[in-house]
Amino acid sequence: MSLTSLIELTTYLSQLTEEDITQRLATASDIPVDGPYPQELLKSQLRAAAVLIPLARIDNSWHLVLIRRAEHSEDMHSGQVAFPGGGAHPTDPDSETTALREAEEEIGLKPLDVRIVGKLNSFVTISSYLVTPIVGIIPWPYAFTLDRYEVSRVFTVPLDWLGDSSNYETSHRELPAPYPPISVIYYKPYDGEVLWGASARFTVGLIDILKNKPAREVL
Repeated sequence: MSLTSLIELTTYLSQLTEEDITQRLATASDIPVDGPYPQELLKSQLRAAAVLIPLARIDNSWHLVLIRRAEHSEDMHSGQVAFPGGGAHPTDPDSETTALREAEEEIGLKPLDVRIVGKLNSFVTISSYLVTPIVGIIPWPYAFTLDRYEVSRVFTVPLDWLGDSSNYETSHRELPAPYPPISVIYYKPYDGEVLWGASARFTVGLIDILKNKPAREVL
């Protein structure tokens, strides 16, 4: 990306209003629910889940709020950078409720402090979850209260940095034989953290929508 293009992108993303973001999410083209993993590697019954993608206005620029999950040897997502979220409870009426409940449990983000502006299409993960990303705007600064068993850190990354395609690449992840490798998005380290996998795909998908770019194929 040229310096001129990067400056234009940065200015564009920074100047988006809450109304702009809401409208773009509302008019985004539908993408069929899908995922890169062979059906044979997934459980027969997918479990519903949701994540909250929090947007915060910091120093006249949009930032995404991310977490680093705590280290647990039994958890396949241990230590990974992610968005707050988790599996749906039987009493959750919808994915928005799941995302808000999980965000409050994990980082102390009160549901009334979140303005939901839209959602992305659901995605099937290797852990056999059908995840729906919910996009919400939160006030900043915010006094988070972390569940240290679940989350080791909360941090933010500028949306313009995430939207610069020179800051991420598509690599390959090996699957058990006889399945071929799958494509996975990996970001460069930012503030010592590496965003990759499903959370990186949600991020790139959101940015494509905000830039009014056509939907990408499932990665």
